[in-house]
Amino acid sequence: MTRLAVDPIACTGHGLCAELLPEAIALDEWGYPLLADGELPRELLRRARSVAATCPTRALRLVQTAARSAATDA
Repeated sequence: MTRLAVDPIACTGHGLCAELLPEAIALDEWGYPLLADGELPRELLRRARSVAATCPTRALRLVQTAARSAATDA
């Protein structure tokens, strides 16, 4: 699973990420990113990598997470 993550300390609220990837990122009332929950759709991964690379403060990144198994959910 790949999802977006933001470093809230590093983010200064430029808002560029939401302009470039509105399918997965919205802005709160102060201009800070609100990330969509869950895994990024496969068709957005390439653009999400590009958006993370263009973040002026490098606060946005993609993280790999292990898929949850049924055994851990029980």
